[in-house]
Formats: sequence, C-alpha cells, structure tokens
Amino acid sequence: MPLILKAGVKVTVISKTRIKRKTLKFPEELDLALLTHYHSTGDLHYVEAKEIAARYAEDFNANSVAEICELVYKRMFEGATIPFPPVDKGKENFTFIDLFAGIGGFRMALQNLGGRCLFTSEWDRYSKQTYFANYGDYPFGDITKDIVKNSIPNKFDILCGGFPCQPFSIAGVSKKISLGKNHGFADEKQGNLFFHIADIIDKHRPKAFFLENVKNLVSHDKKKTFAVIRETFEELDYSFDFKVIDGKYFVPQHRERILMVGFDRKQFATTSHFDFSNISLPEKKQNLQSILENEVEPKYTLSDKLWNYLQDYAKKHAAKGNGFGYGLANLDGVSRTISARYYKDGAEILIPQEGKNPRRLTPKEAAALQGYPIYPINTDKEQPSLLIPVSDNQAYRQFGNSVVMPLIQAVGEELIQTLRRMGGLEKTDKAA
Repeated sequence: MPLILKAGVKVTVISKTRIKRKTLKFPEELDLALLTHYHSTGDLHYVEAKEIAARYAEDFNANSVAEICELVYKRMFEGATIPFPPVDKGKENFTFIDLFAGIGGFRMALQNLGGRCLFTSEWDRYSKQTYFANYGDYPFGDITKDIVKNSIPNKFDILCGGFPCQPFSIAGVSKKISLGKNHGFADEKQGNLFFHIADIIDKHRPKAFFLENVKNLVSHDKKKTFAVIRETFEELDYSFDFKVIDGKYFVPQHRERILMVGFDRKQFATTSHFDFSNISLPEKKQNLQSILENEVEPKYTLSDKLWNYLQDYAKKHAAKGNGFGYGLANLDGVSRTISARYYKDGAEILIPQEGKNPRRLTPKEAAALQGYPIYPINTDKEQPSLLIPVSDNQAYRQFGNSVVMPLIQAVGEELIQTLRRMGGLEKTDKAA
C-alpha cells in the first residue's frame, strides 16, 4: 500500500509478500481532487478537470478523466476496486457535501440513504488516503483556504461534518489550559473552524445542516461556546436542534456525542425543527465480543514492560483518588470510548486474554467498533468491506476520531424524512 501521495517521487509499495520501489507519477493533490470529483459527480463546477487530464494524458497513456482516475486508484491500492462508489448521477435522493470528512463516516451513512456527495474536504493526508480508497473521491484540503472553498458547488441539499472537537473536549481543554494555550473559539487554529462552516452555509444556503461534536461542547466555557453556535445559526435564519446520543445503541462502545440539525427558514416555515425523539434506537443490547476477531496476531498483545507500566500507573492514580488508568473490557458489555490516542498503548480498551497479557483491538476491530462494515467481523459480504490502506497507528488515529457510522445513518434517515415532509425533497426513492 502507498505510504503517501506525492507527484513524481519514489513510493515504497508494501504488501504481505514483497517490498519494492518504483516511480509513480501521481497528479498533485488539488489536481487529483478535481479529477476525482469531476469523475464521480459530473458537476460542471469541476470542468477544469478536463484541462488537468490533458496534462497527465501522456504519463498515464489515457485520454479521459475517468481513465486517469481509475489508473491512479489501481496503482495506489494495488488493483483494488472501490468498495463504496458514489450514487450515480440522477439516481440520488438528495445531495450533500462532506466537511472535515475524516475517513467518511458521514459519507457512508448518507450514501447508504441514497445521497450523492458533491464535495468533500479533509486536511489530514493519511485520512485522505483512506477516504480515497473507499469512496473513489480524493478530498480537497484545508477548508479555511479560498481555493478549497471556491471548489464547493453552488447548490447542494445538506451540509454535514464532524468539525474538529479538540478545543471543546474535556481532555483537549485541560491540556490547553495546562500549557497556557487558548481553547474554544479563542483557539486560533481550530476553534474558529466553526465560523468557516457558517460562512459556507451563508453563501450556499443548503436546505439543512447536520453536524457532530463531543458532548462537552454543550457545557464548554459555562455554556458560552454553545450559545455562540446557536446564535450564529439563528442569525443565519436556520433552525437549531440538538441532542446528545450514546453510540452504545448501535455499537458496543460507550460514546456520547452531540448531534446538531437545522433547516433553512428562508426555504421552510419559521417553525420548522428537527424532532430527535423520532429517531429509532435499536433495543438489542450490544456486546464487545461480537466485533472481536477469532485469530489475532501476537503483535497486538501488550509487552510485559507496557502492561506493568499501565498497572503501576493505575495504582499510582488510584492512591490519589482519581480514576486514571487502563480499561480492561467486559466482553459481554460495551467498551469505553476509543480515542485518537489509542495507538499509544490501547489503555482505554484492553481485551483480556487467558494466560497472557491483555491486547489492543486490531484496526479491523476498531473499525467495527465504530460501525463500519468489516468482513468477516460484522458483515458476511466480502464486498463492500472497508479498506484500511494505512499503518496501524494511523488507522487507530482515524477510527478514534471517527463518528459512529450507524448512529449518523439513523439521524440522517430521520433528517431526510423530515425534509420530505416539509416538501424539501421528492418522496420517491430513486436509489432503491
């Protein structure tokens, strides 16, 4: 699998059977984003892709955008086929854009409902690889840049995304305070990203927005942060409804997140709102055992050194009266919340093993813990199954930052039904 995308450089390609070096001349990142978005959407907003394709035609011995996109994909992912291709143009139930896309939790959820994604952006280069591998679109980059914002098509039905939550999370705020750094909206690099969402909504006036964040967003800075968010949407003339929902109803993981939905009151009645009580929550209790692999490589078992360190660390903090330490999982129940730091030691979710040290979740198990289809863990179909084209450490970061995909789909389903009831979408199911 490729380690990183760059143009005209040697890339190490690693598989289970070989390691070799070869020169792969890929399009630049912005070019690839334009090429793949034009290929998947056909939107004339990306028509510049035809000129870009002409520049790469000789290198790829190809004459069309489609041929170049397919060749790049097959070179990067060793002949794989896209597991979750876009909904064909004209067969969609609605359109959406995917901001702060990560590895595509919103993309998969809304695509499962018949949505066609017109634009996606993500700044992390490794997450872009995973996104490209699974959906065939290479994300645009930093949404704060005008060149990226200007790439957004004029019209789409829904804006969605899980905007960066570190400035609002309990752990993130504590760390920033201890380092004497700003947090919340005062965080110059991350906190103000919310206002870029507001700018995009103001310019494009989508019928609805659908956002996700950590539950601490509600209480941050004595609720002042959340008040600013609510007031911003109200000033834009959008409704604003929210609810904190635990992902444990959908996956064997305790993961409370705030979901926020709003509708354009210039297009719909001023009394329009989203009723979270209509969302169907599964009654069946989840258990961690259901997403564990039968055979796991020894490398995921903690070393004696690390296991002893975690135990000593827990004892030290227990003596001080706090609960810091590792979490030995109950396989018949739900796990703690997996975080982006899971790659460091796996401390929050350790799987007990008889006669030996506990182990980390495997990357495939971490993916299943967030509700992504992974063969043969939680789906009996070999295709589609999520591709993980990055290292274990990067995979843990990505899944720790991800949304619970089936939760997003459940809220998204009610969002679509609400838009239909308000007359904002056709009531026929084209994608069915």
